[in-house]
Amino acid sequence: MNLAIFISGEGTNCENIIRYFADNTYINVSLVVSNKKDAYGLERAKSLGIPTCIANKEVFSNPQQLLPLLKDIDFIVLAGFLLMIPDYLINAYPKRIINLHPALLPKYGGKGMYGQARPQSSERRRRERNGHDSPLRFKYL
Repeated sequence: MNLAIFISGEGTNCENIIRYFADNTYINVSLVVSNKKDAYGLERAKSLGIPTCIANKEVFSNPQQLLPLLKDIDFIVLAGFLLMIPDYLINAYPKRIINLHPALLPKYGGKGMYGQARPQSSERRRRERNGHDSPLRFKYL
């Protein structure tokens, strides 16, 4: 199984995933994708021999540009990736995308949270939808 890891920053989780699967005969980290050209995680991946590519918002919004980059990818791991995942990508990878940072916004967004400007009503809607106030929620996209 070929994994792509999507990152936006330092890439510490990305590096740990790559190292974890380094000797695995079934799972192979095949690509690291970043929406930021200066994300240090790209250097981490390159130093471990993993191919990288940059997919800015323009590339990400166009399925004809992004999907060919992922042609051999079976599973996507979002490891600190800050862009919204477009519907076409969710449809192309049903139940094959995992978000390692499924923070409930805005309460648990952390440093640099892209949704800081989201209205507080998002917290109310989340509570109504989920019926609880847990900071951890795992979800396949």
